[in-house]
Amino acid sequence: MADGANPNPTPTPRQKAVPDWLNSPIWSAPTPRHRSPPRAPSPPPPPPPPPKPQLDPAPPPPPPPARRYGTASDSDSDYEGAATSSRSHLVAEFRVALERKVVDLAELRRLACQGVPDDAGVRPIVWKLLLGYLPADHALWAYELEKKRSQYSAFKDELLVNPSEVTRRMEMTTSKKKEHDSEGTGFLPRAEIVQDEHPLSLGKTSVWNQHFQESETVEQIDRDVKRTHPEMQFFNAGSSDALANQESLKRILTIFAKLNPGIRYVQGMNEVLAPLYYVFKSDPDQSNAAEAESDVFFCFVVVLSGFRDNFCKQLDNSVVGIRSTISRLSQLLKRHDEELWRHLEVVTKVNPQFYAFRWITLLLTQEFKFRDCIHLWDALLGDPEGPPDTLLRICCAMLILVRRRLLAGDFTANLKLLQNYPPTNIDHLIHIANKLRGLVPC
Repeated sequence: MADGANPNPTPTPRQKAVPDWLNSPIWSAPTPRHRSPPRAPSPPPPPPPPPKPQLDPAPPPPPPPARRYGTASDSDSDYEGAATSSRSHLVAEFRVALERKVVDLAELRRLACQGVPDDAGVRPIVWKLLLGYLPADHALWAYELEKKRSQYSAFKDELLVNPSEVTRRMEMTTSKKKEHDSEGTGFLPRAEIVQDEHPLSLGKTSVWNQHFQESETVEQIDRDVKRTHPEMQFFNAGSSDALANQESLKRILTIFAKLNPGIRYVQGMNEVLAPLYYVFKSDPDQSNAAEAESDVFFCFVVVLSGFRDNFCKQLDNSVVGIRSTISRLSQLLKRHDEELWRHLEVVTKVNPQFYAFRWITLLLTQEFKFRDCIHLWDALLGDPEGPPDTLLRICCAMLILVRRRLLAGDFTANLKLLQNYPPTNIDHLIHIANKLRGLVPC
């Protein structure tokens, strides 16, 4: 359960900086959506068997479609019925929104911030719309998909071809030209190596030279992709499907690196790519799932465009670099909970870079279970303030949710806690992040 402040604190000088909403009972209890409704008190029954814990360390069985997190007690049939009804209503709202001729993106964002139902099979389309990959006009979807997928195919043909094949094509073109020029002269055409196109060439435009310069990046991508979520069969089962998924990730990252020489590939991009690829490849529409790689590439570019400067090492110390972004997080925490900010950064001297660098650059993909990360991204992509500001609010909410433990901890305890963030209710986290809406420092 998330940490919180005493609902009825005695005013002291240290608590003046704590806003009133921080002392709400919400800090000591998750939102009602994920709790069993309170029961009326009753006489104690005969000694019952030990109650089952709500959080089982063993992997739980697959939850029923209507249950998102499975935290309610099985005996709460009334609550289960209400949750099922609410979830079914949300599924229906999504379907109605997506069936309109022109999708209302503001309405879709509102729905996405409530969480996209897992069992509805609509998340791939929702994310594509939120990222602008699909236009709001339903009639244009087929045209846009065909255009983008054809463009990605051209990228693969141009950027992933072996330099030997490039040289061969160039030689064939040169040879045909010479054959044409030698007709009627009595001389036989000679095959020649195209100028500057051989494995030892140092020419700046040589495909061989570029190939060897890029080989280190390609090798790094290969190593990182093989380490992507090793606990998931989808990525690392050793099956043909898992290997095919890895190859798709490699191609996407390699093409991105070649098209963006100012950033190229930075370690961790594979972790940002993984949720997108998993969602699109799991599309129940098999025609879309088969084209997941091309769709993911363009959506990955859109996601990174909002965080581009965080990956550019030359901008680390600039007003738009990662250190500036972390500073904005520090200011946001100070604005909402100065007591916690002072204890972390002044008393225990926990530099935000020690934990927030990973939180921000990897978009929280390493702080929560993969399934929870997917739900978190529903809000991250759907929030009207945009992913960069929404991410900072969520990071700030993560600090506030464990404030009791942080205020009681020293440097070592706090750093360990923030580098290994405890499991939490994602809906509750997003609820608190929404309390900070509109107040992210510029």
